[in-house]
Amino acid sequence: MDVPLYESLDGQVVLVTGATRGIGKAIADGLVDLDATVYAGARDTDDIDAADRHAVELDVTDDDAMVDAVDRIEREQGRLDALVNNAGVMDSREPLDEMPTDVIDHTLDTNLRGAVLMTKYALPLLLAEEGGRVVTMSSGLGAISESQSGGTPAYRISKTGVNGLTKYLDGEYAANGLIANSVCPGYVQTDMTEGSAPRTPEEGAETPVWLARFRSDAPSGRFWRDKAEIEW
Repeated sequence: MDVPLYESLDGQVVLVTGATRGIGKAIADGLVDLDATVYAGARDTDDIDAADRHAVELDVTDDDAMVDAVDRIEREQGRLDALVNNAGVMDSREPLDEMPTDVIDHTLDTNLRGAVLMTKYALPLLLAEEGGRVVTMSSGLGAISESQSGGTPAYRISKTGVNGLTKYLDGEYAANGLIANSVCPGYVQTDMTEGSAPRTPEEGAETPVWLARFRSDAPSGRFWRDKAEIEW
């Protein structure tokens, strides 16, 4: 799809949650290659040793940590141009009637509540200038237009929820210049998939990085895979 893109993100600031490994690290790598100033979120900043990005302590289940991360970016950069909500976990894969409640709670807290509140705290900076972007990692497993049988209920519901977050952000804030999109990276080789997937993290990161390059007149409120719009 032909959309208006920034060729370079020089001078722009991007926060990536869950940026220590897998798709999150690959997204941060791609944004650094575009000359963005990248804040790489990590529960343990010792897990980020690359000198070309800012390691920021960030646990999306910890409200204070999210607030502190945004405050640090505002203090050090005075702006935030894009947020990539990448941090996420897989549930224990049983059907709902067999899944432990603590697994459900942890999955929803990380994947859905974390994305909602991270966006909430980042919005004042993102809205300060027209063209702020929110890119949220979703999954085809959360597509409500498809059958959701096959276990992983907490994960599926969390991803359906983040698609709802994207639609809400577009409906509420598009008039203020915000661009919000969800993305399915495909089945990627990560800890979550236990190495069984065909795609590399770099392949999974390609579309999220592309979405982070959207200019102010680019599409918003959409669900994407491989740079093409897909059904919710």
